[in-house]
Amino acid sequence: MTRDISPILSEWEYQPGQLAVRIIAADDGEPRLQVRLDLGLLQMHLEGRPDGQAPFGFRSLLDYFESQFDGEPRDDAPSHEGDDPTDAESADEALAASAPDEAESSDAPAEEGMDGTAGDPGSEPRQTLTPEDCRSLREELSQYNQRAVALSVMEDHERVLRDATRNIAVLDLCKEKAQLESDRTMLEQYRAYFIAMRYRAMASMAVRDNEPKAAVVVIDEGLDVLKVAFAGSPRPGAYEQSSEVRSLRALREGLVPQLPPSQKSELRRRLAEAIAQENYELAAILRDELKQLKE
Repeated sequence: MTRDISPILSEWEYQPGQLAVRIIAADDGEPRLQVRLDLGLLQMHLEGRPDGQAPFGFRSLLDYFESQFDGEPRDDAPSHEGDDPTDAESADEALAASAPDEAESSDAPAEEGMDGTAGDPGSEPRQTLTPEDCRSLREELSQYNQRAVALSVMEDHERVLRDATRNIAVLDLCKEKAQLESDRTMLEQYRAYFIAMRYRAMASMAVRDNEPKAAVVVIDEGLDVLKVAFAGSPRPGAYEQSSEVRSLRALREGLVPQLPPSQKSELRRRLAEAIAQENYELAAILRDELKQLKE
């Protein structure tokens, strides 16, 4: 069996500035998500951790650590896979730049790097996350982010929502439980990015279902959440200058023309047309309908 992937690369040409994504059937019969890179391929699982690992027998490190803090260690911890839930210049930049620097690789964090005292599923509930724990969580977050960006190209909005929601949970856990102040704040710079990703996915699902009004409501909620996230920013005008805010507003502006007119506005329009056409019988009926609405 050859290990040379040249035939795969030759039949799937790399296009600079364009994120090429596809789903293939793996040898085990399960689907895999592939991203064409300039020097090769990135391949990820669609469910669970993108690299297919199960650290400490859990679906992800986030699930493992959450179970440790819950004080209820278990082999099948609940995952964030099915939770309901900044724009880079290109999707390639989003893959590389939106996650922490030390998390650029999608390799699984080595289990021997964990704090040995906390790795025993039968131990007492832990109180904090060590620097090594936080580093491993950041590496895992990068994997999920790379998959979410690729899935957005595939317009798989449900899975994008799932991964974005899950990554916000990582930010929350580190902010609350990290031992070091640097680990509590390091990921906060990405909070707005994942919030915007989450609400774009939900709005896209509503648009797909031909519900532009619901999409606008979702976007407005996302803008409110972003306003809260930027409330503590030391930068004046951080909310208004945010690329995430601008992207959601642009999406909203594109949806407003698709909204159905209000009933009153539609009746007034039809009344004006009826009068212009001297269709006074219809005009009288429309006036009655408007009067009933006012009452």
